[in-house]
Amino acid sequence: MSLSLQEISDRLEIQDLLFHYADIIDRQAADELRDVFTPDAAIDYSAFGGSVGDVETTIAFLKEALPAFSNTQHLNANIQIRVDGDRATGRVMCFNPMEMPLGEESQVFMLGLWYVDEYRRGDNGWQISSRREERSWVFNVPDFMAL
Repeated sequence: MSLSLQEISDRLEIQDLLFHYADIIDRQAADELRDVFTPDAAIDYSAFGGSVGDVETTIAFLKEALPAFSNTQHLNANIQIRVDGDRATGRVMCFNPMEMPLGEESQVFMLGLWYVDEYRRGDNGWQISSRREERSWVFNVPDFMAL
């Protein structure tokens, strides 16, 4: 399968968007997600007990949830993107080690998940218009979290 220069560009722009999203989450800069998601985006983090809703609901949830973690790394791989004009779909593997302080100690645990996405190109370039987490596995999660 050969790709046009436009499709190569579109895929690279979407990959940059995905890496930017991960960086925003890991820096705990949730307000910056307004640039990543379309204003009407539907976001479903329920696979790990998170929020379901629009961009503002997601930002509020993350501002409350992320400070509990001293470190996170959202590593994206196996990025599968299908472009159709100004719309695209994607499935993105995420390996997410996280560190949580527990008293004087800390615990590192890991989540494996897929992001199932829809993207839309608009005046601000490519943005995520729908994101749903799909749970794959968990490792060493603190007992009280019950994921």
